[in-house]
Amino acid sequence: MEHIRIESGGAYEPKIGYCRAVKTADGWVHVAGTVGQGETVVAQCRAALDVIGKALSEAGASFADVVRVHYILPDVADFEPCWPVLAEVFGAHPPAATMFQAGLIDPAYKIEIEVTAKIVARGNEGP
Repeated sequence: MEHIRIESGGAYEPKIGYCRAVKTADGWVHVAGTVGQGETVVAQCRAALDVIGKALSEAGASFADVVRVHYILPDVADFEPCWPVLAEVFGAHPPAATMFQAGLIDPAYKIEIEVTAKIVARGNEGP
């Protein structure tokens, strides 16, 4: 099985030469750093997670499969307002996480999120 490349149609994908996500033959899903639209950091966080969720779904994964997340923000003070959104999305399956403070590709962006997921076979988990 070859790697599966997933495109989201983002403006930077063809300009830079990358895709939104890559699913490897052994079930890893690597989702590229993703920004979202909106006026506030919370709106951008939600929008980025929507794009990431679609890429994960197309790869056959979900947020429950995410094992690692990186958050990149130009202003560290913007991170805390996102915490409730992140807790809601990852729920009972929180991944290992790191937050970095760094400049982003456009000063309009307030947060970029990158995730790595591992698809595992699920057996009959119910009664």
